Amino acid sequence: MCRSIKTLRPPYVEDAGEDDVHAAALQYVRKISGFRAPAAHNREAFDAAVDAVAAATRALLDSIEVRGSRSAAG
Repeated sequence: MCRSIKTLRPPYVEDAGEDDVHAAALQYVRKISGFRAPAAHNREAFDAAVDAVAAATRALLDSIEVRGSRSAAG
């Protein structure tokens, strides 16, 4: 498990920014690939994976409903 990836949904984080999403995606790809920094010949695949995971993460965060949470408008 990627222990350094924090929960990015309310109530843990009120608004996950793009930096938070990218950092989580990077940590995930590093963990599953086994590379902290890929070799030049793997850089394109590594970066594409980070972008894909970040996009999936953003889509998930934008579409989940957290029940029992209150909005700022009340």
